[in-house]
Amino acid sequence: MGVGRSYCVALVGLNGYIVEVEADIGQTLPNFVILGLPDAALNEAKERIRSAAQNSGIPLSRRKITANLIPASLPKRGSGFDLAITMAVLCAANDVRSIGGTVFIAELGLDGRLRPVRGILPAVMAAVQAGYPDVVVADSNAVEASLVPGANVRGYKTLARLAFDFGADPKELALDYDPGDGCVPDGDDGDHAMVPDLCDVSGQGEARRALEVAAAGGHHMLLTGPPGAGKTMLAERLPGLLPDLADNAAMEVTAIHSLAAVQSSAVRLIRRPPFENPHHSATAAAIIGGGSGLPRPGAASRAHRGVLFLDEAPEYERRVLDALRQPLESGELVIHRSAGTAAYPARFQLILAANPCPCGKASGKGMDCTCTAMMRRRYFGRMSGPLLDRVDIQLQVERVSLADFGQAGREEDTGAVAARVLAAREAQLDRLQKLGLETNSQVPGRTLRGELRLSSGTTRILDTALERGTLTARGYDRVLRLAWTLADLGHSGTPDVDHIGQALGLRQAAGAT
Repeated sequence: MGVGRSYCVALVGLNGYIVEVEADIGQTLPNFVILGLPDAALNEAKERIRSAAQNSGIPLSRRKITANLIPASLPKRGSGFDLAITMAVLCAANDVRSIGGTVFIAELGLDGRLRPVRGILPAVMAAVQAGYPDVVVADSNAVEASLVPGANVRGYKTLARLAFDFGADPKELALDYDPGDGCVPDGDDGDHAMVPDLCDVSGQGEARRALEVAAAGGHHMLLTGPPGAGKTMLAERLPGLLPDLADNAAMEVTAIHSLAAVQSSAVRLIRRPPFENPHHSATAAAIIGGGSGLPRPGAASRAHRGVLFLDEAPEYERRVLDALRQPLESGELVIHRSAGTAAYPARFQLILAANPCPCGKASGKGMDCTCTAMMRRRYFGRMSGPLLDRVDIQLQVERVSLADFGQAGREEDTGAVAARVLAAREAQLDRLQKLGLETNSQVPGRTLRGELRLSSGTTRILDTALERGTLTARGYDRVLRLAWTLADLGHSGTPDVDHIGQALGLRQAAGAT
């Protein structure tokens, strides 16, 4: 007997690394040892593998089995290594023929069934990028794995059928066992769920316009107003205004959701921008990502290329809100834990909604408000100045008037506004593609003051605000980005003084810089 080899993938965040699995069958007393920094779930694979092989008709050797996962310094986590270890052991015992460079990713049931694992999409992507296009997965993961371009995917339901295809003796195999189709996805990934229509929002012309600007340029937004004014309705309709995701972006989003799902079952790429709306009691780990061991993606990463909506924003813990400052600038979350560091993409649009005070009655004349000035300051103080400085549009949303309420058919629907947003996005892409950018919200300050520099006459109002200290340097750049988006929506090419004024008004409408 020699040394058997197979391959698997270890995921650290969204990054995957090829793991070579070596198996050796010694001459000593029966034992099963797994080397290479396995976690508890991987250590338990020894019993799963023995039972699965026995029930599949290819029992493992009674001698000492040593499985080594290379590189040994990389932590290995989860049950997705079960199948790779099994095939390496069977290869070492000459029960199957050489398996070449095939990558095996699946969990084993005690009855020999191949069970799906989460994160199959980023794992297969990593295998293909590393030069290992031949991949074997559980049948329930096959459709999702096949989404990766260049992957040669084979899905199996049982270990016996897999061993047969790799040269095992059919006389010994339990090939008559069929676990059925209970784990096969039903083909609905929620991508075609009904999208709320913007025409449901009565009145709120200024807020609707601000929402269109936010969608066109990818800008962050704060909506402040009394309860029932329509803040949540507006935020929920933003994803419907955004264009479908391009291939690369759709692959990124699908990979994140594959990793975050309890049991992944994607049958096609996610083309619609995701929408995440965590409750205000959510912890930092739930929103940013975390957990024991290597951190998992949170709501901010699941909202990548989409919308993260924080309703009742002042009710969130301040440290949770401040933790969003990093991804708002870099579009990435880097989470450090003792077990390792994981990086997840998190380029989302942040939409914050807040009442004017704790009781919510301080709008208008505010005669019914019972909150003191200190209570209001403490309430809004949970949203720090550095966080709000990163929010492009800050809008005061007033109550709907009786004249606007319930007047059906007067408001534009989502389709009409989305068409204008798409045209503005195409104009931005034509201008910014050579810089490797997609939207105005991504344009760095050096470009705004370099290739896209506007005349001093156009920016005079901004220069005055910056000199007086009513606008920060970051706010200056964000107003310029808004102005470019307004120009794209108006097909003007280059922003003028009116666009600058409108942009400054959108940023300071809630009384912030």
